[in-house]
Amino acid sequence: MNLQLDQRIALVTAASQGLGYATALQLSREGALVAICSRDEAHITAAADAIHAETRRPVLGIRADVSKSADIKRLVSRVIDEFGGMDILVANAGGPPASVFANTTDTMWQRAYELVTLSTVRLVRESLPHLRQSSAPSVLTITSIAVKQPITDLVLSTSLRMAVVGLTKTLALELGPERIRFNSILPGWTETERIRDLLEIRARRHKWSVEQEAEHQAETTALGRMATPQEFANVATFLVSPAASYLTGVMLPVDGGTYKGIY
Repeated sequence: MNLQLDQRIALVTAASQGLGYATALQLSREGALVAICSRDEAHITAAADAIHAETRRPVLGIRADVSKSADIKRLVSRVIDEFGGMDILVANAGGPPASVFANTTDTMWQRAYELVTLSTVRLVRESLPHLRQSSAPSVLTITSIAVKQPITDLVLSTSLRMAVVGLTKTLALELGPERIRFNSILPGWTETERIRDLLEIRARRHKWSVEQEAEHQAETTALGRMATPQEFANVATFLVSPAASYLTGVMLPVDGGTYKGIY
């Protein structure tokens, strides 16, 4: 299938590793011009160099903290200056720390809100004037299967990502008449650095190895294993592409059947 992504301009945030990096790499493989960001200059430069080395496509690596308004403004401005527009926004952010409600302070809630929810608001706000100029604009928010089936120890992520899916669905309705598509992917247990950290926390509590904890979580899926970042990226790349032109307002679990509900 031709995803019609050649020369499309995509911004993928929090993309020095994990789901963001895998998505940016796959978009580049499909011919897109990709901009990526991370809080760490060395990490984002290395990620951009690695993508370019494989695909030989232009990749712009920018140091930016998406929890900061000024950084988001500068980030979007750099993308427009470098590539001349924007067709695709993949709004991603590193997850807030694992915590249970009783141990979660006001400061932790505020920081998580700025990282997870307000970053999405600001990214869309800054990108919208440029997306309106695109012939095939698309926005993807990366949330979590926890918005359908809460995950122990992730009260911050679960609560605040629910706001992001609400925003995504609302914007799909508000901006559908302008042909700007908004969708969200709800990843489940995936082999990323963040999941490794969460597995270590749970393994200590259960007094067994990280490998045993990983096996335990894999058993909660219908497929009996965790996803790879590439499997997530394949779905994300299709969903933002013009090939998915009649999909909007979709909250799509990519979770190997972890979610047990019907709807």
